[in-house]
Amino acid sequence: MERYSLIVVTDETAPIRRLDVRKDFVKRGLAGLAVIACLLLVGLVDYVRVRIDHVELDSLRAETQQQRAQIESFDETLSDVEGKLQRLRDFERKVRIIANLPGAAATGGEEVTAVSPTASGDLGAHGGDADAVEVHGGAAPLEAAPAAADSPAAPDAGESADGAAKTAERVSVLRRDAERLGLVANAQALSIADLLEKLEDKRKHLESTPAIWPTRGWLTSRFGNRISAFTGARQFHAGIDIAGAPGTDVIAPARGRVVFAGKRGPLGNSVTIDHGYGIRTIYGHTKEIFVKRGQEIQRGQVIAALGNTGRSTGPHLHYVVEVRGKAVNPLDYIFD
Repeated sequence: MERYSLIVVTDETAPIRRLDVRKDFVKRGLAGLAVIACLLLVGLVDYVRVRIDHVELDSLRAETQQQRAQIESFDETLSDVEGKLQRLRDFERKVRIIANLPGAAATGGEEVTAVSPTASGDLGAHGGDADAVEVHGGAAPLEAAPAAADSPAAPDAGESADGAAKTAERVSVLRRDAERLGLVANAQALSIADLLEKLEDKRKHLESTPAIWPTRGWLTSRFGNRISAFTGARQFHAGIDIAGAPGTDVIAPARGRVVFAGKRGPLGNSVTIDHGYGIRTIYGHTKEIFVKRGQEIQRGQVIAALGNTGRSTGPHLHYVVEVRGKAVNPLDYIFD
């Protein structure tokens, strides 16, 4: 049987030692060492892989925690925005009610009108599209948020994929909520712009509506049928007569534009103001006129002096209010 001889010499005086080893033992030993080396290598590779996975898992856990915090913050922000939009809708509704504008559920008025941000009013209720929203008459409710238990927890090696899926789903829900709130906000902005435009028109209308006494004095003749001081016959009196001291200021009861200033038959020195919105006022028997045709007039501005011109029995102002060409009771347009 073949052997390997190993000669060991320690020094010059020491005896020589010889060790014989069978070749098959050497081959078996080398094979065993090779197997052990392979096992060690596999173990090392597996250890390195586990360490890498552990580092990645820690990073994923930290990232998931950060995403969850961001989602919770985003969720709170959306809730806060929804609350502000609801308060804005309530405020707009109150303003519309107070101003008696269309779209308000005022007593005896119209019902709340639904306003959609698109012409068709159908934004799609399924498939991730935002629902049609109503600017008036209630908020567009957000999609119900998943329960707290559905929020992604810190993943371990077995549930990291499931946690990532839940996070993606939650982000998708929040994205749809944000898109819906964006549509609501855009529609609300359009509605507020419409409200402001109507309020501005209301303001101009109020400024152009007669609302104060045109002069100081005593009411001597009312609107309606009366006995004429000149003929003694019954006739219709289209305005009211206010007696006063000659020269007393005659003022415009509302904003408007002078369309006539001069002598007009029985009315003597007369002024006519067009206030817009189909409303005109006439001032007769004035002593002196301080405005001219085409002049813009503001409420409270002096336009003439009380007098006794034309067919008159004494110094007074003949005051007429016409709405769409028809004389109405001026006392209905005096609020102070």
